[in-house]
Amino acid sequence: MSWSSLRGSSAVSRPNDKQKIAAHYDVITAYYRSFWGEHLHHGYWIRGNESKEEAQEQLVEHLAGLANLEEGSRVLDIGCGVGASSVYLARNHHVRPTGITISPAQVDLARKAAAEANVDAEYLLMDAEAMHFAQPFDALWSIESISHYYDRKKFFADATQFLKPGGVFAFTDWFKRPGLSAAQTRKHIAPIERGMLCELETMDEYESYLAASGLRIEHRRELTRQCAKTWDVGLSIIADKSLWALAAKLGMGFPTYLNAFRFLRAGFRSGNFVYGLFVARKPILSEAANR
Repeated sequence: MSWSSLRGSSAVSRPNDKQKIAAHYDVITAYYRSFWGEHLHHGYWIRGNESKEEAQEQLVEHLAGLANLEEGSRVLDIGCGVGASSVYLARNHHVRPTGITISPAQVDLARKAAAEANVDAEYLLMDAEAMHFAQPFDALWSIESISHYYDRKKFFADATQFLKPGGVFAFTDWFKRPGLSAAQTRKHIAPIERGMLCELETMDEYESYLAASGLRIEHRRELTRQCAKTWDVGLSIIADKSLWALAAKLGMGFPTYLNAFRFLRAGFRSGNFVYGLFVARKPILSEAANR
């Protein structure tokens, strides 16, 4: 399935249409890995001279450190992509991950990555907004996935049901600066949403959703400055003319995706685009009763 096959469909009225997202990742995940690497997410630069791959692993390690994941814990990686961060967690933090994604191609690649790394990880084809598990998890984990979802308030409320009391929900996501006018949103945010198949909210809105779900926020951090170099790297990648030839072959959606790289870089520089993380914990029953 290509992007062009979805044009004109009433299902694409939202930039984060699920059918379009699944088709997007099924078609180009292999291409992603060829130019973006094993981790399909932002990097976190500490010194400033790290490679893209080092910075991407530093992002995972930074979030894992704040989450304080315990050895042997069961971790649900929501929107797991090709499994890179959950394989990293299994190998370096000795957790037992389960990953979910709506892309069959990503499930296959994640399973292969886990087998090659010889780690105990499970990957399932499942919609994060319709999760079903028999047992709750010690931790929920998500890297740059939640802005793809339709109803984030409901997602957090539902996801919390699959978290054990005392368990932690650790995630990073994309956000917009609060207080943007409608004109500023159309100019700075809408091109990112169209190209990256997401809908951006503010960190304050996410905080309210976490609180409404009964989670206690332990860390809220904006990482915009440390992650901005990602799109300097991204613009150097799309300077490759072969990518634009591929974009023309795959359909209209891919050029829109590549063009969004420029809007992301501009958004970082202007402060209209925000990269952030949250770590929140589900109170144990005695704590909840005393609140």
